[in-house]
Amino acid sequence: MENGMFQVFSAMVFGAAGIAIAALLWALRISDGARGAAKKYRERARELEEKLARSDSVFGAHPGVVLVWEEDEILEGSWGKPGVYGSHVALAAVLNFTDDSMSADPAVRLLEGLGDLEARDGAGRDATLRERLMQLRTEGAPFSLTIIGPNGRFLEADGRTAGGRAVLWVSDSTIKGLEESGARGRLEEARQIIARDPTAFLEMLGKAPFIAWRLSGAGRLQWVNDAYLKAVEGKNLDHVLDRQIMLDQEISAQAQAVLNDKAESRKTRYIVIDGERRAMRVLMFPLSGGVAGMAFDVSDEETARETLDRHQRAHDDTLNHVSDAVAIFGADRKLTFHNKHFEELWDLAPRFLLEKPSHGEFLDRLRESKLLPAQQKYADWRAKELAYDTGGNRRSIDENMWMLPDGRTLQVTRQKHPLGGILLLFKDISDELTLKANYNALINQQKATLDKLNEAVAVYGSDGSLKLRNASFEELWQLDPKLLKNTPDFDVVADLCSPLFHDKSVWSAIKGRVTNPTPEARQQFRGEMKRSDGSIVTFLTQPLPDGATLIAFVDVTAARRVEGALRERAEAFQAADRLKTEFVQNVSYQLRSPLTTILGYAEFLDSGKQGTLNEHQKEHVSSILQASDHLSRLIENILDLATIEAGRMDLDLKDLDLKTLIDQSVEMVVANAADTKVSIKVDCPASIGGMHADERRIKQILFNLLTNALRFTAPGDTIRVKAEKAEGVIRLQVTDTGKGLAYDQQTEAFDAFTSGDNRGAGLGLALVRSFVELHGGWVAIKSKPNKGATVICCLPEVASPKNMPPTLELVSTNVAAQ
Repeated sequence: MENGMFQVFSAMVFGAAGIAIAALLWALRISDGARGAAKKYRERARELEEKLARSDSVFGAHPGVVLVWEEDEILEGSWGKPGVYGSHVALAAVLNFTDDSMSADPAVRLLEGLGDLEARDGAGRDATLRERLMQLRTEGAPFSLTIIGPNGRFLEADGRTAGGRAVLWVSDSTIKGLEESGARGRLEEARQIIARDPTAFLEMLGKAPFIAWRLSGAGRLQWVNDAYLKAVEGKNLDHVLDRQIMLDQEISAQAQAVLNDKAESRKTRYIVIDGERRAMRVLMFPLSGGVAGMAFDVSDEETARETLDRHQRAHDDTLNHVSDAVAIFGADRKLTFHNKHFEELWDLAPRFLLEKPSHGEFLDRLRESKLLPAQQKYADWRAKELAYDTGGNRRSIDENMWMLPDGRTLQVTRQKHPLGGILLLFKDISDELTLKANYNALINQQKATLDKLNEAVAVYGSDGSLKLRNASFEELWQLDPKLLKNTPDFDVVADLCSPLFHDKSVWSAIKGRVTNPTPEARQQFRGEMKRSDGSIVTFLTQPLPDGATLIAFVDVTAARRVEGALRERAEAFQAADRLKTEFVQNVSYQLRSPLTTILGYAEFLDSGKQGTLNEHQKEHVSSILQASDHLSRLIENILDLATIEAGRMDLDLKDLDLKTLIDQSVEMVVANAADTKVSIKVDCPASIGGMHADERRIKQILFNLLTNALRFTAPGDTIRVKAEKAEGVIRLQVTDTGKGLAYDQQTEAFDAFTSGDNRGAGLGLALVRSFVELHGGWVAIKSKPNKGATVICCLPEVASPKNMPPTLELVSTNVAAQ
């Protein structure tokens, strides 16, 4: 077992030793190979270094500069990062063409300085290094250029691709003695022109009244004139160039656009100059080595243009608000403008109008829509319409009417447009013609109406001429109709009327109302004329809305005679009424004394102090007492009525309880009502409240109404008294079931001393009305024959003399004045 383990262990040891020896031998072999390879690489590196040195020496011997681009990505507007090779002397000479402030990178400085200088290719075409180099880097297009530098220097630029790289060779041709004959001849020609006056060009631009400047291809200011210095408030040229003070913020962007497009640029914008906002037209164009710019003040031009635009907009806006349809066809016969009424009148599609149809196309569209007047020869008519565009002078206006198939009538006006073309106006006069016909009919109707009037009427215009008159006017003033033709003047008509009325002052006053336009004169004026034939004529002047004046004459001779007769009759009636009142007062007063005596003796006999009366005697005495009492109340009523009519009655106003007042008044007639077997029912709420009135007169009102109702109410029937209050008005009404009143008698029911078949003497109701009106109220009666009657009294809750009717108030005022 142990021997076996030993053998295995020995085998493992010897195997490991063998592997180690093999590895050592392999490492020795690899080391010899690596040393050989390293030696080979060192020899190759020495060869490459020698080749690179030779290349550098070759590049260094080149009398120019070589730029090599290694990168693949090309950014728009970027020169990239090229490597710079070549003669240091040549590089320094080329960099003299550039501005050291452009960039710290010599390659970028070189390209920025030469990129936009004037150059020509081999075919003699103008080009720039910036443009051709971009084509080389993007498209691989080779090029050869001769660049004309400052101070008569010439540079050669050749671009090629080498192994996927872009390479640019730049050399100074002047140093090599190589000249471009075409460019040299061009430069010599310019030198000869400038040699005649070397400072003329710079001085001319420097003192020019417009702003001028020059920018390099990198967008930096290189020169400005005096106007530029003044505009930017610069101290001097160096101050502006050092600070790179631009005219405005958009100059750099416009210059870059000029460089990219190789074309001039014109833009108008507002720039603040000397503290004032001015409209400037900025012109920039490419030059050799950069961009030149000029700015011209066009404020007045812009103001005029804006004013013209405003006028144009105002003109269009005005035409849009015109009630007529308006269309303008330009010099090319195309539709240049139309208002909304034009579109509505012809019901044209907006798309058709937006396409700006010609005048002929517009007419054809109307014909297709059957909106044109019927024409036998449409072609001839159309040619005549289109001829208006060119025929006639600028101020010629032509008008005619179109009778459309749909019944409308249009007035068409054609006028030459000042800017060329024609202006068309379409006015719908259908309603106008209808109104005119109606107006003429009304005028004829008015004239016929005036001729039928009895009053004499004449209408004068504001100029004093007679416009209209009727037959009564001619008849009243005895005028010959032939003399009133042709609208004669007012003075002529007045002279024709003077034989009947010759007072010229009155005629002058009337004329002043006709011809004087002042508001004071344009008022009604009335007067009277006593004519030579004994007649009396009144006149009235009435101003009319159209400035005319109507004068109406009325013969009032007969009316004045009737008026005089009526006045005399009224005075007679007043005297008779006064005598009646005095008579009633005297008679009533004279009756009181004997009536009092009769009543006293009758009461004395009825008392039995002179002996006992038999039944027959008592009946006679009772009849005397009743008759005396009735006569006494009648006399009191007559006196009260006379006092009221004379305006001498005063009310004793105080606060009253209305429910109590009504109950007391009803109790006064309850006994009589019981005797006649008539019941009285009161409908008055306890909460009705009070009123401010004369207690005695209110009781008289109710007493008279109830006694009047008792007279005409059949036994067994009922008299109803109702009271209610609403909005400060108390409504009292008494209803009976008697025979009622006929309709023709109801209007006279409240008149004094009237009688009828049903109601008898109306003195009681007359007093009721007088007392109610004294309190400021009113009365009414509702009745139907054989249906009873209802008397309604409406009284104010608070009575006052101010509430009296105008007639009574006037009477009381006159009495108080007496």
